[in-house]
Amino acid sequence: MEDWALIRRLAAEGVPHSRIAERLEISRTTVIKAVKATSPPHYQRTPRATSFKTVEPRVRAMLAELPDLPAVVLAERVGWTGSESWFRENVARLRPQMRPIDPADRLSWEPGDAAQCDLWFPPVVIPLEDRTSRLLPVLVITAAHSRYMVATMIPTRTTEDLLLGMWELIQRLGRVPRRLIWDNEGGIGRRGQPALGVATFMGTLATKLVLLPPRDPESKGIVERRNGWFETSFLPGRTFSSPRDFNEQFAAWLTLKNARVVRTTGVAPTQRLSADLAAMRPLPPTPLGLGWHQRVRLGRDYYVRVDSNDYSVDPSAIGRLVDVAADLERVRVRCEGRVVADHPRHYARRLSVTDPAHVVVASTLRRAFQQPRAPIDDGLTRDLADYDRAFGLAEGLA
Repeated sequence: MEDWALIRRLAAEGVPHSRIAERLEISRTTVIKAVKATSPPHYQRTPRATSFKTVEPRVRAMLAELPDLPAVVLAERVGWTGSESWFRENVARLRPQMRPIDPADRLSWEPGDAAQCDLWFPPVVIPLEDRTSRLLPVLVITAAHSRYMVATMIPTRTTEDLLLGMWELIQRLGRVPRRLIWDNEGGIGRRGQPALGVATFMGTLATKLVLLPPRDPESKGIVERRNGWFETSFLPGRTFSSPRDFNEQFAAWLTLKNARVVRTTGVAPTQRLSADLAAMRPLPPTPLGLGWHQRVRLGRDYYVRVDSNDYSVDPSAIGRLVDVAADLERVRVRCEGRVVADHPRHYARRLSVTDPAHVVVASTLRRAFQQPRAPIDDGLTRDLADYDRAFGLAEGLA
């Protein structure tokens, strides 16, 4: 502004344009423009090049098909050779317009209507029986109406352990929700099809299994949010000596939290639990045949396998059919109704769990087997000369 005013004053005083340009160290063209200007100069940003317009239709078409396609891949596909930042800026502007809209409805939950089920994987390793440690899944069930929470750590994500965990937690509730909501957990079911044995379990409980479609987290948002809350409120500052210790600490903590007011409902889960339970269905009258079940012929090494672990069996049952049954706590083996093995269920992997009494029995049987057997005199042994005389061979030999 000061230069423009000085140029106009000097030009009005008759100073040649070349002298003004030399004095201010600017070009004569600038001096001429300043003299001819009718208003003071002002800054104006030069508009950016609009060459993106030439590739925008192709970019839109690709984003309509693949809304999350990275900008660098888009640039390569459309042959962009200009500024990378300018291309990314335009793609970021177009991407929200091309992404499909997925509204999330607000859901209301009637008493007894549903319970949301999920697996939580605490980011903490749990010490196991073989002095190793690993991450273990925690099955969480939250009653949708009351927000009442129950949970337990289980050994695996297999169908057998998931159903055992669900039955244990439903027994803690004391009633059966009319719907059990799961996402695509392989041990429960995927793509709308329940896993083997799950339909029978649901039918025995007289409840309905709801398998959510992909990309529908809102329908199970109650239990999902609580999983994140567990990590920030329950885990910090805690240590665990075993899965059993984890379950005991977690159950005590949940008892306290179920008595605290939930912000979205304005009351504590324990205050709404009675209405929730009243609308649920009763527990089935007969116990469920859940867990690991198999019938095998016991081999010479007198071990049976459950999940990945081998458990010893009384060697007196070798060669006979035995029935193996396991739940979250025990592994039991029966032979013709007689218990021939009873072990605690181990959460570690690839173990050989041996009862010392079985080793003693095996040693006794082995020694008895290795003893030389005395000949048996059954009174049927005859002298071979009797056969020679019977066939008239005795005289010829003589």
